[in-house]
Amino acid sequence: MEAFLIATGIVTLAEIGDKTQLLAFILAAKFKRPLPIILGIFIATVANHALAGALGAWITTVVGPETLRWVLGVSFIAMAGWMLIPDKFDEDEANLTRASVFVTTLVAFFLAEMGDKTQIATVALAAQYHAFFSVVAGTTLGMMIANVPAVIVGDKLAHKLPVRLVHSVAAAIFAILGVATLMGAGESLGF
Repeated sequence: MEAFLIATGIVTLAEIGDKTQLLAFILAAKFKRPLPIILGIFIATVANHALAGALGAWITTVVGPETLRWVLGVSFIAMAGWMLIPDKFDEDEANLTRASVFVTTLVAFFLAEMGDKTQIATVALAAQYHAFFSVVAGTTLGMMIANVPAVIVGDKLAHKLPVRLVHSVAAAIFAILGVATLMGAGESLGF
């Protein structure tokens, strides 16, 4: 349950103002069809984060516990720094084609999420907690918590959120996780 709750909270905060949330705003404004956009985001996120979670689980089988502890600790601290760098989104990245709204959203969202903060966080959380399903479910829920309102409310919400504050909170959480991991938190989990 801890892995699920932490994954949900971290990804929800990390997604605010992220390029994939900006993509959700753009898709909502362009197509004005929330249901296929939300469904496309959900399926793309499940697929993307399942791959990331599997990578995180696999890493624990090839990296020793002490090395993993340092890699995860430093990764979380690096994520804290990355959270403080604002994302920019180029509408050309969305590759908004004539395909259906659902397919366009699915493909654009899956590709935009590759190498994104939330995908990297999913890898690290899956490696730290050894709880693939809890982490993937939590990170997916976090993405939906951040993106469904973006789709429903669209551009009107984008300018009202204190994105810098939300990113600062998320950065602080990543930094705390990183320091705690380096100091030995999670030793009962095998690293």
